Amino acid sequence: MALSKAQFWVYRSTETEVFDVLFNPSDYELKVGNQYAENEVPGLQTPIFQFVRGDTTTLSLNLFFDSYEEGIDVRTYTSKVVSIIDVDPDLHAPPSCRFIWGSLDFKGVMTSVSQRFTMFLETGEPVRASLGIEMKSTQTMKEQYQEIPRQSADRTKRKTVKQGDQLWTIAAEEYEDPGAWRAIAEANGIDNPRLLAAGRNLTIPRLE
Repeated sequence: MALSKAQFWVYRSTETEVFDVLFNPSDYELKVGNQYAENEVPGLQTPIFQFVRGDTTTLSLNLFFDSYEEGIDVRTYTSKVVSIIDVDPDLHAPPSCRFIWGSLDFKGVMTSVSQRFTMFLETGEPVRASLGIEMKSTQTMKEQYQEIPRQSADRTKRKTVKQGDQLWTIAAEEYEDPGAWRAIAEANGIDNPRLLAAGRNLTIPRLE
């Protein structure tokens, strides 16, 4: 059974453009990592690493294009891919896109594309090319929050107030609802939410 053709879906301001690649890639690479801050502590030989945030996933692949048999400029095909990195006038940014092939469905933005032309007609028109493509995954804030493992809000917890904390920010962190600060205030006998001292231990009640 022949493999289905890989596709690009390009979410332009006026339309969603869908097109197949000329030839499927022979392989692709997915890379993901984390960022850490190095905190130097006097008296220690090596720094302490502190997690800062996760990096986006990067997709790298090469696509081959050949139009020799047709006798036409291969850029007729490559330009569709290269145009994904161009700025959309209405979006004021390049469009987001998806690369779909088999079980791979990668949503993100194209961050770089290199073109290498390797065969030419007598006129000088290129008829064979390879494109090196790099994409980075993108997620909305809502999608990212949904993926973060969180303790259930239906269990009572304890939390120590840090400098700058407010009841509404704690409620947003614990319940994903800033308006639930009143439940915390009531559980801790707080009459004036503005007088929240750093270092105080709070009971974070479960929500009924």
